Amino acid sequence: MDLAVLERLNAERAARRATILVTELGSGRQRMVTPLDVAADPLADRLAEGFRTGRSALVEVGDDKVFLTVQVPSPRLVIAGAVHISQALVPMAKSAGFDVTIIDPRTAFATPERFPQVDLRAEWPDIVLPALALDPFTAVAALTHDPKIDDAVLVDALARDCFYVGALGSRRTHAARVERLVERGVTREKLARLHAPIGLDIGAVSPSEIAVSILAEVIGVLRRRPVATERTG
Repeated sequence: MDLAVLERLNAERAARRATILVTELGSGRQRMVTPLDVAADPLADRLAEGFRTGRSALVEVGDDKVFLTVQVPSPRLVIAGAVHISQALVPMAKSAGFDVTIIDPRTAFATPERFPQVDLRAEWPDIVLPALALDPFTAVAALTHDPKIDDAVLVDALARDCFYVGALGSRRTHAARVERLVERGVTREKLARLHAPIGLDIGAVSPSEIAVSILAEVIGVLRRRPVATERTG
């Protein structure tokens, strides 16, 4: 592999940005493609599928064969709220391949005993979020019902184009939330990406059932999103 290509791939991986290495098997020529390059590439459809699924593939182009080596960051799930729903959601999300982080400054809830073997941040969002560096491969679920915690996480998640942003609460609660977020400078366009009430409408009642509805919605958005919505910066 060309050293310059290798260095670019490593830099993109370190920055949690998606790439595909295109290798022409006949000539050995290689090039790196990012989501921003897809639309203008002759393999646009196959590249878009690679970014969406995260799967590498062998592609036949006329008489030639091309191998697409897909490099997509692991999806993350950041949860605001060390609540009962989170206790059910964490093990399911981890088993589905998500790196999970919980943010909750309420130390009575955010304890290692309630959330073993998870990245638990018992601090306010404004302290935690800069280091977490939310990105388009991160999903965010706001579950506290406390605007002092949820709103800060939602503002940051929408600003950073997280692939999924959801918040717990009734439609009436959400209407009040929207007004608060607008006052904090969130645009109506960004707010349209907010899933609220959070989760698929499956008639969920218990915390475990609500967790199932949330994770199903997150995975659905992850696997169906168009590559054009991703950014690499």
